[in-house]
Amino acid sequence: MSRSLRSVLGYGLPEAERLKHNEGRFVALLLSTLVPLLLLPSTSTRLHHGYDLQALVLSQLIALCLFTLSRSWSGQRRSVGRVVFLVSGLICGVGIWIPAFHGGWGDPSLRLKQWLLALLSLFFLQSSARLVQLLARAPRVNTRVMAGAAAGYLLLGLTGGVLATTTQLFVPGSFRIGSMLDQEQLLDRLTYFSFTTIAGLGPGDIVASNAYGERFVILLSVSGTLYVALLVGLLLGRFIASQEVAYLEQDQRNLSRQRPDQD
Repeated sequence: MSRSLRSVLGYGLPEAERLKHNEGRFVALLLSTLVPLLLLPSTSTRLHHGYDLQALVLSQLIALCLFTLSRSWSGQRRSVGRVVFLVSGLICGVGIWIPAFHGGWGDPSLRLKQWLLALLSLFFLQSSARLVQLLARAPRVNTRVMAGAAAGYLLLGLTGGVLATTTQLFVPGSFRIGSMLDQEQLLDRLTYFSFTTIAGLGPGDIVASNAYGERFVILLSVSGTLYVALLVGLLLGRFIASQEVAYLEQDQRNLSRQRPDQD
């Protein structure tokens, strides 16, 4: 693709190549968001080191978010956000192991757990926002970019689960969990609640039980709808723009073939 045609999409040559190189990480990010969803039910008890497994799967997700999303932009103003993103991710990656030695997320006796979970919520919110911005700047739409969009949706659900858990720990009784096993973990249950909310399935066995929980449900529902609407619009617009560029390139090639014939 010529430099002039790249300007149609608003990319400089180095940035476009860097964004294309970053596409290969989207598949790994999708897999890393699936792993916590599949393994959270197995982390509900200390049996078979369940809490250690939870810390392991969350820390690998944090590491991959840092690896994929920390190199998105350059510039002085954006580098400040990048530093905040890196620092919060590193603190979460190390601190996520603390609850593994103190009974998991469901025990609110240690204030440190609550603040660590709040920081993890902030980090996942930053990750979701940076992923959306990165997908919006993708120079083309292919299978790997679609994997990144799917990873963003799963990451939004995980973020909602962590935020709901944080809300429940800071304001006990925000959600009525319903009947569950004695050793079932709070994060696993509220992650399930988060995905049913953003999918628009309506209240199930977990419902908001006070004003804080109700406001959380409103914000999460709106966020899920906006994410789908924005991503579909952005990716569709990028696909159409890519097709237009391909047509322009084809026209240029046809003109270049015609000129020697005219001479």
